Amino acid sequence: MSADLDRLTSWHADWSGLRVVVLGLSMTGFSVADTLAELGADVLVVTEDAAEEYARLVPVIGARMWQGALDTVPEELTAHRPDVVVASPGFPPHHPVVAWAREAGVAVWGDIELAWRVRDKVLRADGSPADWVLITGTNGKTTTTQLTATMLVAGGLRAAPCGNIGVPVLDAVRDPAGFDVLVIEVSSHQLWYLGLQDGDDRVSPYASVCLNLAADHLEWHGSFDAYRDAKAVVYQLTRVACVYNKSDVATREMVEDAEVIEGCRAIGFDLGVPGPSDLGVVDGILVDRAFLEERRTNALELTTVAELADAGLAAPHVVANILAAAALARSLDVPPAAIRDALRGFRLDPHRIEVVGVADGVTWIDDSKATNPHAAASSLQAYPGAVWVLGGLLKGVDIDDLVAARGPGVKAAIVIGVERSTIVAAFARHAPAVPLFEVDHAQTEDVMTEVVALASDVAQDGDVVLLAPAAASFDQFASYSDRGRRFADAVNARMGKDAGDDHDRPSGPVGSG
Repeated sequence: MSADLDRLTSWHADWSGLRVVVLGLSMTGFSVADTLAELGADVLVVTEDAAEEYARLVPVIGARMWQGALDTVPEELTAHRPDVVVASPGFPPHHPVVAWAREAGVAVWGDIELAWRVRDKVLRADGSPADWVLITGTNGKTTTTQLTATMLVAGGLRAAPCGNIGVPVLDAVRDPAGFDVLVIEVSSHQLWYLGLQDGDDRVSPYASVCLNLAADHLEWHGSFDAYRDAKAVVYQLTRVACVYNKSDVATREMVEDAEVIEGCRAIGFDLGVPGPSDLGVVDGILVDRAFLEERRTNALELTTVAELADAGLAAPHVVANILAAAALARSLDVPPAAIRDALRGFRLDPHRIEVVGVADGVTWIDDSKATNPHAAASSLQAYPGAVWVLGGLLKGVDIDDLVAARGPGVKAAIVIGVERSTIVAAFARHAPAVPLFEVDHAQTEDVMTEVVALASDVAQDGDVVLLAPAAASFDQFASYSDRGRRFADAVNARMGKDAGDDHDRPSGPVGSG
């Protein structure tokens, strides 16, 4: 990193004349371009695709844009002679522009690093910028980010969830209202870019957590080890609390290997009885044994599993997320009573173990957000013996272990998506006795109608039909939410039909091994 870039660690530094290429014009890319243009930098946006709402604003903010294929580095980019390339998180390390910048010695940042550098735009009453809490993990990031922010607000702090959750960090940093705490969901992609920083003023969060680790996004990172190393960046230079999952040894090892600020504590959580620096569950009570003076002999009650059940929050993986969020909130001195109050009013987002209907004793559950095997395993643990709807884009992840572990316990499996053969073969190897149905409809609007029709033939009073795809949605749907919405629509349409109004479909499984 050049000496000039080393000095750019404040909103009030002189950014004028800095030549920047902003790679990508998504929501994040636009927030980067808008920030740098406001700071007076010379900004060129380079993108393959550009939504009209962003493209028309690029000249308005004082930046320029080049749009075209990026399978090679465009001459317009090299002619700009950038001092730094700020990449949107969708661009992998092997992308031609990212690879060119690194080989050419051009600094490569992500939006998180830029936001840290300008975090002093809006200050608290004591003259300090907002504290940062970083949250990552293969699954549960968004829910835990929302939970943490809700708990902090209940405790009287001005807190905002942002980052990968949907609100760019740069938008939160520039919000004139200001915050005490930014609760930032960070993806493995963002963390990979954060791992490139090498200046003196590196990101140093107040508290951080990696909720869990399982294979995901391997096509982006290139290997599981690279994915794991990216996730581990979340703990670097944490000041007060590194929160880790006691049931996931990888997260503990990340904390053990992390370079943290002296005095930072390791705080564990899981569903078991907690030790003196942990949060856990004792006789159906969620307790804190980490943030109290008498932690070797006492514990603080946070809430009960029964209360969580009343709010639809009692699934084991959700309870684990609650404990992680509570640990982060307690590190910021939020009292237990505020945590309990926050949980009473909290509800999960749509498509996260959401009950979409109950009819004839059958419960239909949409967990379309379970886009990888680890997330689907958590859903199946919560609903053993379900009729399991799965399939889609596997993103380079091996589904064999999931089918071997959970497949034999399901009542039936209904397989959708373009990579059905991989899943069917896994069931043949590991769960050959389970009735298996394939939905081979190519048209998006037909898929869930057929799924629900098949599930209706299998499910009986007391059963659960669970959409937990263990795969991405983009082979047949616009997004995981589109997939979940179409499932819910098909369930509601079926529930409104006469029970005898059947679709044309096979009368039995297409294969059971």
